[in-house]
Amino acid sequence: MLKKIAVLLGFIMLLSHNSTAAAMPSVSAQSAIIINAATGTVLGEYNARTRLPMASTTKIMTALILAEQPNLDKTVVTTREMVMVEGSSMGLKVGDTVSYRALLYGMMLASGNDAANTTAIAIAGSIEEFAKMMNAKAREIGMKDTNFVTPSGLDHKDHYTTAYDLAILTAYAMKNPEFRAAAQSVSAEVYFGNPPYKRYLRNHNRLLTTYDGCIGVKTGFTKKSGRCLVSAASRDNKEVIAVTLNAPDDWNDHMAMLDFGLSCLENYELEVPLSDDTIPVISGEADRVRLEIEKVRLGLTGNEHKNITAKVHLPEFIYAPISRGDIVGYIEYLLDGKTITRANIKAAADMQIKPPEPKSFLERLVEQLRLLSLYI
Repeated sequence: MLKKIAVLLGFIMLLSHNSTAAAMPSVSAQSAIIINAATGTVLGEYNARTRLPMASTTKIMTALILAEQPNLDKTVVTTREMVMVEGSSMGLKVGDTVSYRALLYGMMLASGNDAANTTAIAIAGSIEEFAKMMNAKAREIGMKDTNFVTPSGLDHKDHYTTAYDLAILTAYAMKNPEFRAAAQSVSAEVYFGNPPYKRYLRNHNRLLTTYDGCIGVKTGFTKKSGRCLVSAASRDNKEVIAVTLNAPDDWNDHMAMLDFGLSCLENYELEVPLSDDTIPVISGEADRVRLEIEKVRLGLTGNEHKNITAKVHLPEFIYAPISRGDIVGYIEYLLDGKTITRANIKAAADMQIKPPEPKSFLERLVEQLRLLSLYI
């Protein structure tokens, strides 16, 4: 009997150990979350829907709006309203000429409040109008518990977000190549001044150099908000985003959270739902051309992988001429009705237009008779 009880207790302890191993790590944060960047699926969270101030992680939104501008080489001459702001700075002075791209790096690396204010006024004409743009973008992304008042993240009673909203914002922003490049830069050379000259910026995010696979994204601190941090890591096609708000031990929190998030995912190659690897060609040297489909590997939970669906977007036929590598369609992969990635479908070979067939004797005779009739 005692032996049976001991075995049962041992089994219960084993279950308890396994449950703890799969749980979200304990953190110092008031609010925390980690998500799969590819799908937005929450892998672990703690008070993640609580509205809190977010300090300079606000600049993720400001930098995103800037990164979406059509010309990052556009320049602006700074005014007093743009640069006279408290807190961290990229070093702008009144009368400096600075490019949008330099402002992007000035926000993401130096966390410049001057860069954020300059961005807002240059794009929208005023801080207030830019805040409207920020809130409109937030609604577009699906941030339901966020309100922006300042572009820099300086404290204001009506300026707040949640860890969840910051996570989905960051997942969205990291799909923008310009934003992503800035977020993962350890350092950068930028030009600004009157006249512009070379400056060096260094990223405040120490995880970029201490955590293997870290690819961003933003630090933040005010007395009211405490230490705020958003990070992202990518390994073996798996990508996760971690957020902590008011976390005294944020660096260690994030290393544990990123480890946990990456351990939740497996590297899957997505299936290709094509029964025929050719497509008909009109006016080509051959009737059909072979297709090649980009292989897509993605970090997913087992449950996500089971529930992914694929939709093929391919015309019934294409026209010659065709060059190898021409994109002729794509496969859309969806999870819960939301597109998570695409795979291009390409022509696997060149194909020229079919040369016209030689005319028959009768066709040539009819043509000559027609020409002859013009002279009679």
